[in-house]
Amino acid sequence: MTNTQNRYTHGHHESVLRSHRWRTAENSAAYLLPHLTAGMSLLDVGSGPGTLTADLASRLSPGRVTAVEPDPAVLDLARQEAARREVTNVDFVAGDVHGLHLPDATFDVVHAHQVLQHVADPVRALREMRRVCRPGGVVAARDSDYSAFTWFPSEPALDDWLTLYRRLARANGGEPDAGRRLLSWARAAGFTDVTATAGTWCFATATDRRWWADMWAQRVRESDLARQAVDTGAATRADLDRIADGWLRWAAADDGWLVVLHGEIVCRA
Repeated sequence: MTNTQNRYTHGHHESVLRSHRWRTAENSAAYLLPHLTAGMSLLDVGSGPGTLTADLASRLSPGRVTAVEPDPAVLDLARQEAARREVTNVDFVAGDVHGLHLPDATFDVVHAHQVLQHVADPVRALREMRRVCRPGGVVAARDSDYSAFTWFPSEPALDDWLTLYRRLARANGGEPDAGRRLLSWARAAGFTDVTATAGTWCFATATDRRWWADMWAQRVRESDLARQAVDTGAATRADLDRIADGWLRWAAADDGWLVVLHGEIVCRA
């Protein structure tokens, strides 16, 4: 049997949670919104700290949203986020997308944002998402594609960052270039009605560049990613400092521009 206990490359350092909490239905699930109507039930796989979950729950009320997250401590962050917003139509379940302890045909929508790139077997995960989706319902996923990240001006330290990140993610059993593979994975999982699209995050203003670069500079120096890089010999502390400084140089450029490409799929169960 496939080992489903991948190490999560990013970890849950404050710099990682900061970027997760930035995500909203509008900036991270716009492709899904036309398929949602109030009263639907939704399973949010890999809910993280819960900002996107709470957004979706607010849209679907009085329908219920179930947040699934393998780490109970992170699931508790999602619970706190829902309470802070006074969103009461969310349930919280600790679980692994490869084997959800949920009944067949339970949800109108099953959604995963930036999840399949980290799991051991994305095809198995999609089959499980399909199992808990009602016939005629929607299974939706969105994942970034690291090799498709592009930026200006050129910054060699960011080239090194990309090489390092892809190496570590694959060593942890993930697929950092997941976005381009979503359609293929969905077909392998047995879906025949699949709409594949793409979305982007663009960081081009001084404020947006600084936010993104500060977040990644801190991740590179302090998060689980940094510890893995040093512990495995993939990079030295000096290498990580050089990469972090490269992020800050890029952000300081008046004409700095960066795009994160995401693959998206909407599958009919």
